[in-house]
Amino acid sequence: MLCPKDRKTPLIDTCLTEGLNTKHCTDCKGTWLPAAEYKVWQKRQPEGELDPARLSAPLDVEFVQAPYDTRAALCPECGAYLARARVNWRPAFYVERCPACEGIWCDHGEWAVLEKLGFHRSIHTLFSKDWQVRVRKQQLIDQERQAIIEKLGPELAEKIFILTAELEEHPKGDFGVAYLMRRFENVRNDASASDPY
Repeated sequence: MLCPKDRKTPLIDTCLTEGLNTKHCTDCKGTWLPAAEYKVWQKRQPEGELDPARLSAPLDVEFVQAPYDTRAALCPECGAYLARARVNWRPAFYVERCPACEGIWCDHGEWAVLEKLGFHRSIHTLFSKDWQVRVRKQQLIDQERQAIIEKLGPELAEKIFILTAELEEHPKGDFGVAYLMRRFENVRNDASASDPY
């Protein structure tokens, strides 16, 4: 069995984490997770929902994108091209999975990031359309939050984020939103009335 990236280095048996037997490339330091081994290990792990918001959280992990990360790869077990799922952490990287045998390839350092994110137990989810839609929505939320911080400053922005969360949780939070909208509409109308031009 050869490395899916350089296609010449034999993969050697290793143990990625307790109870998960994998194959390792001594050259690129990537790891192959055979589907059968991963599924057995996965069943012994606690259930957990993947949260796209974790992608914007700072992690205590050193990571440099592997030089082979963007290179197309062949499954070392069945020879099919590996499908790629982008993990939009900073820096972003790709995890690969065989669409035929469902084995998973992680380039050097990627498993550590997935583990810190809590994604390592459900890697298959990263390849679903539903997950990709959720990630895009979270990216828009993050961009909007950053724009608010830049326009209003971090202190006022934080107050707005707290108030927004409280209004979302309150059964009649829409009354608070309506009040704020009326206040701003009145301010705009007053400003227009006092400006002769």
